[in-house]
Amino acid sequence: MSNGIIRHATAAVAVDGVRMGGEHPVVVQSMTNTDTADVAATLAQVAELARAGSELVRLTVNTEAAARAVPVIREGLERQGLSVPLIGDFHFNGHKLLEGNPDCAQALAKYRINPGNVGRGESRDERFARMIEIACRHDKAVRIGVNWGSMDQELVVRMMDENANAAEPRENQWMIREIMVTSALESARRARELGLPKERIVLSCKMSGVQDLIGVYRALAARCDYALHLGLTEAGMGSKGIVASSAALAVLLQEGIGDTIRVSLTPEPGGSRTQEVLVAQQLLQSLGLRSFSPSVIACPGCGRTSSTFFQALARDIQEYLARQMPRWRECYPGVEEMTVAVMGCVVNGPGESKHADIGISLPGSGEVPVAPVYEDGVKTVTLKGERIAQEFQQLVERYVERRYGV
Repeated sequence: MSNGIIRHATAAVAVDGVRMGGEHPVVVQSMTNTDTADVAATLAQVAELARAGSELVRLTVNTEAAARAVPVIREGLERQGLSVPLIGDFHFNGHKLLEGNPDCAQALAKYRINPGNVGRGESRDERFARMIEIACRHDKAVRIGVNWGSMDQELVVRMMDENANAAEPRENQWMIREIMVTSALESARRARELGLPKERIVLSCKMSGVQDLIGVYRALAARCDYALHLGLTEAGMGSKGIVASSAALAVLLQEGIGDTIRVSLTPEPGGSRTQEVLVAQQLLQSLGLRSFSPSVIACPGCGRTSSTFFQALARDIQEYLARQMPRWRECYPGVEEMTVAVMGCVVNGPGESKHADIGISLPGSGEVPVAPVYEDGVKTVTLKGERIAQEFQQLVERYVERRYGV
């Protein structure tokens, strides 16, 4: 998609078959919330996330049982024809788990290391080095992920003391961002000294405040060319989590910052984890950075619209497109960039329908009970009667075959 956004120049990183950074598109990823040691539950959730469009999936690897489960999960995905790369999320004991479970170390495509949770002093340096050496041995990528809830306390004390003794001390919030950026860059420098190439390093500095996240990533992007992982940590649930994540990530992505994103939503009880994948896709598509499925343009409705019929039709069309996409994606290259308009009255209906690839303008209150259909800006047919919805879906199917068929 053409959008005019100039991407921040970063090193390209390969995570098995998925590439990010450089000139590659922004990658969508997610994380499971199952106990990784429960192979059946984790395998089912990874498969669900992958089929929803998550291009990378992260797993918690916190126990021996979880580490032993990883290669079994990898094999189960392969049997289903799913090659989605798996990321191991390590804290506190990652060095032991990777050393003691070489099959896990090999099955994972990337390791996530939090510098604040590796250890203290010399033990921290040693544990970090052991994990990086294992990554080098297995030719794996590493995300060095700094989180404001678990920063390296020794670094915090040192930099806060230096700031307090400065002639003109900085405010605490600025210092927190600076400490996070310093932690990420110093850890990346150490990883490279240990032999991990730049093309295997991804950095992140995740915060839970929108303005804090924007500020810390602007600072990080200005001082390095590593691939960057974006995400508002602990974003929350429902509309709050969606709006906060979108507000932060959209600003950064618009500035060309970010090579892979995760929308960290808290699901509703019993809700699907795939919502965070769909939100990430919609965010990238709304910014014109990527296309995942056809867009439905629909008016919100007002006093001019005669009923909820156009709302139901917009919903039905959205669901119809989602059902068709697995087949269309294989048969009709480019169909994900199609726009479909479902409008509710004569005010904007014909105009929006003409601007879409294919659109329908339904009759509003007091209007003639007919629905003109436009294809590529030209009115092709007028629908009437009780089967408008079914007939319009048939027209969309024929349009796709004609427009995007090889």
